Amino acid sequence: APSSPSSPIANEPKYEKRWLDTLSVPLSMARISRYKAGTDKLRSNAFEVLALDGVSTGILQFYTAQESADWLRAISTNISDLTLQNMKMANKCCSPSDQVIHMGWVNERLEGTDSSQLYKFRFLALKGSSFYIFSTPPVSTLDWVRAEKIYNLCEVLFKIHKLWLADDCWLQANMYLGIHQDFDLEDQRPYCFSVMVGHGKSHYFNVELGNELAVWEKSFQRAIFLEVQRTGSKTYVCSWQGDTLCFTVDFALGFTCFDSKTKNVLWRFKFSQLKGSSDDGKTKVKLLFQNLDTKQIETK
Repeated sequence: APSSPSSPIANEPKYEKRWLDTLSVPLSMARISRYKAGTDKLRSNAFEVLALDGVSTGILQFYTAQESADWLRAISTNISDLTLQNMKMANKCCSPSDQVIHMGWVNERLEGTDSSQLYKFRFLALKGSSFYIFSTPPVSTLDWVRAEKIYNLCEVLFKIHKLWLADDCWLQANMYLGIHQDFDLEDQRPYCFSVMVGHGKSHYFNVELGNELAVWEKSFQRAIFLEVQRTGSKTYVCSWQGDTLCFTVDFALGFTCFDSKTKNVLWRFKFSQLKGSSDDGKTKVKLLFQNLDTKQIETK
């Protein structure tokens, strides 16, 4: 209560209640980790937030599963909103065909490692015609050419791995219900997806929350669809029965093989006529088409 005018301490400074930051961690491009370092074990009612510059909150421990789930959801939502703002700013400088569709942090499983060091943080982005893998987020226009890996979206395959559920309150508190409970994981982490990038090579990723997995699935579908629409068709020089020809995959019409000099079409098939395909992993591709007139299978 305010002091009365007659009080001898009336002219002394008044104390104000205010927040004093022990630690301030910017959430723009920040990431969340719920796993004990180097393991597949979820922390119980705890997580860590790491800023873009590496500053960490340390392990935030909560009294109940509900409290930790509420804070996790709130912080994750703020990070997502800030990421969306960054995307909008980046897209102002990009052409309509080179827009950022989605980006964010994931964990990538390292190849050829033992169980003591399974995953490493990666920053993924879907932009224009490409799928990018970064070790640190792109914060300037020049950073986009410094990605560790860049793949053409017409040549990648996205796959969700079925959800693994344990008797853990974290998993029940998460918000993704679109995948049936089943075992189809290569380790014990839920919310995993892989991206096949050619020659059987895959990148295997894990996200912290189920709703993040749903967003990545939808974003990959949209980005690949848009790129297929933009591309229209792709033509490759090849040899067939000893002759040098051109092989075209037209995303609207199907497959065409024609002479590179005379442009004469040697054969053409629709996608619906493709009954099987295989390759030797190097240079040869075998396609099995059904002839609409004879109903017989032709091998090309």
